[in-house]
Amino acid sequence: MAADHIGEGLGGFIVETTASLSILLYLAFLWLMSRWDQKSTGEGIFYSILTGICVGAGTIAFFLLFQKGGPLSSVPAILAGGAAIMAIAGILFFHETSSWQRLLGVVLAIVGLFLLRK
Repeated sequence: MAADHIGEGLGGFIVETTASLSILLYLAFLWLMSRWDQKSTGEGIFYSILTGICVGAGTIAFFLLFQKGGPLSSVPAILAGGAAIMAIAGILFFHETSSWQRLLGVVLAIVGLFLLRK
């Protein structure tokens, strides 16, 4: 609904800023309740920044998709495709164990992409 009334860059910025503020409130809650257990390393910060770049790009892509009249039903297809890509990357590049359940999930996600494309 937002995509019809705001540009993709500004809309994406507002979405991500709102998400960041929600997380900031969560961190403040942890701090105030003396339940702070957040750790960080340089490597963790680096990968978090890379993840943020990917999330931001994905948000902009969703806005562009909806501005061009893309159907809402495309969201689960895109998320399923992303999950399949991440599972494959985990197995190939990060040496995560592959099981028949994980591989079946990848296959079903890809089948779902084809079923939702029309």
